[in-house]
Amino acid sequence: MDEAAGRQWRSTIAAAQAGDRQALDEVVEGWLPLVYNVVGRALNGHADVDDVVQETMLRAVDNLGSLRDPDSFRSWLVAIAMRQIRDRARRRQPAHLDESAAHEATDFAELTVLRLQLEGQRREVAQAVRWLDAEDRQLLSLWWLEVAGELTRRELAAAAGISRQHAAVRVQRLKERLETARGIVRALDGACPGLRELTARFSGRPDSVWRKRLARHIRGCGYCGDTREAVVPAERLLVGIALVPVPVGFTLSLALGGKTAVAAAATSVGWSAKVMAALTQPAVAVTAGATLVAGGAYVVTQPPDSPPRATAPTASSTARPPSPTPPGTPTATPSPSPSPSQTRKAELYGTVVDAVDRAPDPNAEPAALPHRPESGVTSTWGAKAVMQHRGEAVTLSGQGYVLVRWQISPQSRPGALVMPTWTGLKGELFHVASGGGRRMDDTTGPDTTGMGGPATGYTVLPDGTQQMWQNEYFYVDGSVTLHQNERGADYGVIVFPSTWEEAEKDVRTGPDQGVIRYGLVRDTGKDTAPVPQYVTRETPTDPATVAQRSRV
Repeated sequence: MDEAAGRQWRSTIAAAQAGDRQALDEVVEGWLPLVYNVVGRALNGHADVDDVVQETMLRAVDNLGSLRDPDSFRSWLVAIAMRQIRDRARRRQPAHLDESAAHEATDFAELTVLRLQLEGQRREVAQAVRWLDAEDRQLLSLWWLEVAGELTRRELAAAAGISRQHAAVRVQRLKERLETARGIVRALDGACPGLRELTARFSGRPDSVWRKRLARHIRGCGYCGDTREAVVPAERLLVGIALVPVPVGFTLSLALGGKTAVAAAATSVGWSAKVMAALTQPAVAVTAGATLVAGGAYVVTQPPDSPPRATAPTASSTARPPSPTPPGTPTATPSPSPSPSQTRKAELYGTVVDAVDRAPDPNAEPAALPHRPESGVTSTWGAKAVMQHRGEAVTLSGQGYVLVRWQISPQSRPGALVMPTWTGLKGELFHVASGGGRRMDDTTGPDTTGMGGPATGYTVLPDGTQQMWQNEYFYVDGSVTLHQNERGADYGVIVFPSTWEEAEKDVRTGPDQGVIRYGLVRDTGKDTAPVPQYVTRETPTDPATVAQRSRV
């Protein structure tokens, strides 16, 4: 965007913020194609594209008055779109995402080819998008716009919620996977006899299983691996490619002959009633509970009478979550008064660590680990649960200690890590100790060991999440289910029923015995001992939605 156009957009956005309905129409009309391309490519034309685009524009219109700097509008808008994409993924089961409405949707890769009349290797790149995983497509939707000149790297990083350094690593990994996908598209267009035999039962719908099979074949096949023409890097092919036009029915003023949003409300076909209602408000207002913070992040805080929602505390956050008690609710006089022990139990159990703890000195010996009663813990996986994939879970029952051993693989797939979660808690669960000789962010040389390094990329925890150690010990008195929620960064957890003796021995294994550091005792021996950050008594459909500071 040139300087003159930038000045014009700044004045238009400022006018829309002041309540100018015509300016608001221009903002929606002008930026709708960008949002449509981000969402469409991230979801590859899934039937939910319309809903996600509409919800994005609704939130942007509804909260435009809270935008402090019109210069940041583009990155702010794209950040809202990415948040809606991620929220939509969390709300739905993976099987539903891939197997139901997706079959009825228009393939965005094919739309890109047809509407932009792409040929040759540009067509190949567009079709290769089908072979990427959902999270890769989300990043690609931003990187595509970056190389096309629609976004800057700073805006890409802000929209993805990562640093520019991390963005560079993730984009490089994406480019490598995109080239693999291009090779698959190229091979399927070829005439390799071996590939024809391999794909005899291929339905034609890309998925991760067939991607691995085809990539393996191509690596070992002289015919498929022999490229007949020079392969142009994807970023050079994407430069100058226009945005995919928005379908008829999506646009407002432009498609309706310059009518205002008020007039459009009566005739628009493609927009939900909520969007049209927002567009026809007398002025743009800030919705109660919605604020914007530095860096383009869109933060929603709940009104006082709403249930708790997962939040990621950031350095720029200044407000605490409001009290869950609705204002004006009378406080009942207890009768009879609870005993001191009952009051203590209600107040103390459920303390969640609300700050990221620093690693202790490697030579600092831990405190004594209190010995809680043990009658034994049973596991639905037996003696050892090895959970390497999203959706796997283990239920633990009894009274005693449990070891969760971490395995992180940034060399396989770096990126944002979605923490495992504890659900369906009955009784009590405490985070009592950390061991294994090191935290996962400990270093032993130029690169980190565990969370990654420059050569492999980084595994990044959600803001406010405690850094895990290689061995994490918990004490359960009742029953609870631990879920593996791998999305993005690769990781695995191995879960063992354990004992107090094993935990005590582990945390006291010091640096003089070939490890980096002593362990850490967290248990106070009372109900003031911390509970895991991601634990709930509820049983949500998607365990990855458990709030970071659940009430237990």
